[in-house]
Amino acid sequence: VLIAINPARQFSQANNTKRGSDVNALLNAVQQYAADNRGALPTGITTTAQNISSTGANVCTTLVTRYLAALPVDPSINNGAAVTDCIAAYDSGYTVVRSATDNRITVAAPAAELQQVISVTR
Repeated sequence: VLIAINPARQFSQANNTKRGSDVNALLNAVQQYAADNRGALPTGITTTAQNISSTGANVCTTLVTRYLAALPVDPSINNGAAVTDCIAAYDSGYTVVRSATDNRITVAAPAAELQQVISVTR
């Protein structure tokens, strides 16, 4: 029996698994914030999809440390090192958007590999 192992594919799958976990963690943190604030969302989350970054949907100071120990970062950015210093410039590599019709929030990982779509809406 010959078993072919494709390490590049395995790394891509591992990165996508991290992205899926990060997207869920971010969405959970946003929803916990909203629950604690009578439905209000963190400032910066709009009906236009934006990067979760210091220049986009800047939610780091709102969510870290109360709802997240550190802000997750896509594995393709800075080796996926989470953001703990919300004062410095940062880019998580993830996007967030609020639906204009029903206020549902979508967090996505646009850099997903292997033609996967990683996005969670609640």
